[in-house]
Amino acid sequence: MALATYLNKVGGLSYGKIAKLLEQMTGLRVARSTLCRALQRAASKSQPIYDECVESLRKSPVVYPDESGWRIGGLGAWLWAFTNRRETVYSIQRGRGFAEAASVLGKDYAGTLVADGWAPYRRFTAATHQTCLAHLLRRCSEMLETAQGGAVRFPRRVQEILRAALSVRDRREAAEISPHGVRVAKGRLAAQMDRLLSGRITHEGNRRLAKHLRRNQNALFVFLDRDDIEATNWPAEHAIRPAVVNRKSCGGNRTPRGATTQAVLMSLLRTCQQREINSLSALTTILRSAKTASCELLSAQ
Repeated sequence: MALATYLNKVGGLSYGKIAKLLEQMTGLRVARSTLCRALQRAASKSQPIYDECVESLRKSPVVYPDESGWRIGGLGAWLWAFTNRRETVYSIQRGRGFAEAASVLGKDYAGTLVADGWAPYRRFTAATHQTCLAHLLRRCSEMLETAQGGAVRFPRRVQEILRAALSVRDRREAAEISPHGVRVAKGRLAAQMDRLLSGRITHEGNRRLAKHLRRNQNALFVFLDRDDIEATNWPAEHAIRPAVVNRKSCGGNRTPRGATTQAVLMSLLRTCQQREINSLSALTTILRSAKTASCELLSAQ
């Protein structure tokens, strides 16, 4: 059961392929429906660990969220990923709004969110926000590919300021600049961005970018104040990538119950990877345990 769970949720193999593999490797014949029920049982046994990971995320000082398309019964849905250094929680839901994000993080989440600028994240009013600089830099690069004449000046200048901020971060990490120097550099960068956004902008594409930057202006350089947060939301993108690969293999889930099973088991397996725990051993222990599973069980691995 543990191996089948890993092959399906990490490897992206279908139940039919897993059944054939088990028969060829071990001589064990098992129906696809049996594998489906086995994974549902594994998810049910792992649910308490999933719930503990959700509670841990809600207390986490930093969370990196992201979302991607999914399918439930052939209809559109969304796969949410919330991660930090210790755990990852996936949630598959019909919507892509604040209510869905808050169902995992809690509407009063008061830590720091490092996100890609998706508007619903700004509704976490108690949280500190750091917008992803990588998304902004990519957006500027895409604009510069087609911009002509004077329209190139604004995105190019935005790139220069953001890259300068990343350079300050790199110098801080290399101990080449003092904390006071970082604060001074941040102040100068913020002033440069403020002057840029206060200017007259006529190009429509540049105006849209400027509007986005003004909306997130206080979330551009938070990472320079703290060394415990990233300048981008790469941890969330890294967490969501294997789930997207899995989606391309299976196409999504047929039922809401299947979506719940998917989210719980992917969360468990990803969290095991983050904590350098053997996921097959952890799953085997969970399935054999007569007691209610908890995160303490993972710690014992």
